[in-house]
Amino acid sequence: MKTIFNIISTTVFLISTLGFAQQTPAGAQTEAVTIQGATAHIGDGTLRENCTLVFENGKITTLGGPEVTAKGQVIDASGKHIYPGFIAPGKSLGLIEVNAVRASNDQDEIGNLIPHIRSIIAYNAESKVVESMRPNGVLLGQITPKGGRISGTSTIVQFDAWNWEDAAVKMDDGIHLNWPTTFRRGRWWLGEPRGFLPNKDYDKQKLEVVTFMQNAKAYGQSGTAEINLPFAAMQGVFDGSQHLYVYAHGEKEIIDAISQIKKMGVANVVLVGGYHAHKVIDFLKENDVPVLVNFTHSLPNFDDDDYDFTYKLPKILVDAGLLVGLQNASASNFQTRNLPFYAGQVVAQGLEKEKALQLITGNTAKILGIEANYGTLEVGKSATLFISEGDALDMRTNQLSRAFIDGRDISLETHQTELWKRYMGKFEGK
Repeated sequence: MKTIFNIISTTVFLISTLGFAQQTPAGAQTEAVTIQGATAHIGDGTLRENCTLVFENGKITTLGGPEVTAKGQVIDASGKHIYPGFIAPGKSLGLIEVNAVRASNDQDEIGNLIPHIRSIIAYNAESKVVESMRPNGVLLGQITPKGGRISGTSTIVQFDAWNWEDAAVKMDDGIHLNWPTTFRRGRWWLGEPRGFLPNKDYDKQKLEVVTFMQNAKAYGQSGTAEINLPFAAMQGVFDGSQHLYVYAHGEKEIIDAISQIKKMGVANVVLVGGYHAHKVIDFLKENDVPVLVNFTHSLPNFDDDDYDFTYKLPKILVDAGLLVGLQNASASNFQTRNLPFYAGQVVAQGLEKEKALQLITGNTAKILGIEANYGTLEVGKSATLFISEGDALDMRTNQLSRAFIDGRDISLETHQTELWKRYMGKFEGK
């Protein structure tokens, strides 16, 4: 009886938590749209005042000044701002809904070296967490599996879709590798001291990764008819059709990982995290490796680090000439909606505002390999953009009035906005 009661309770909780569907996805664009009078933040480090932007059939067709002839529906955005849709890389959005409910958690699989696990087939396009990204301008994301040494394969999606097939922007864009660490945290519950301890198994773990990748490369060159799913899934990183996202933080780990990977002929390598990337800037430049910087709103890892080190790391890397994006890996999924405000924090560290904007638009699009269609406001690119009442990098003024994905006029309603309206109404007149 107790077991039955627990099953019923869990079912009721899941229905109440997960049962409300997302806002209905917008239909295809049917007429031209002209946005007039706004300040356009291009996403490449530049902006245009009093801009007129026209898009048709999901693509930007005109980007000019007030002299441009309006077409179709006209939106007066005088005094407002236009931005390209923000991009959230390396997140398990849509793969996990409620952390405490195991049935809603599909962000990892059993196994340690599982590149053949494809995150996209588990993506829930009706996730309420995904839905909550849009009112802050986060319109695209890289849906990424977690766990294991090689976690699996990610896919880039847009956040207004009926299902994962509709959502996919770039299918199976890359594989995610968690490089071993030279230090680990002490397991105090086993009597070990707290803090960082040397990882005695580092060389063994590194050899395991290198051997697996060497065997995968040999498999691709052998022409064998025997199917090995993990090895077959790795072929994209060797032929250049996929990126290899390497999660590493320490100076030694970064050098070891990139050196070994480049030696095997992997061309498209992206460093994710890179806590000590500032110590190996020349090495990263020589190997043409961009960096997706980890969560900036966090405490420093070591006692001798500057207290504000994590906040200013993106600026340090940008000033050094590296291609940099923001990834906020260590933050919970729901916090991804604050991505523009993390970029705004980098402005507070001295980075120019339009360069900070690039960290979540043009730069990230280049790093993920979707810059041909997304990341900047340019003629011929996707009309994935939004209109904000104010500065989109400032939580006090980033109030979206309209948003479009591939030219489709999407809803900005979410569970949060519905609750806000409900409870604001409760106290009206009191």
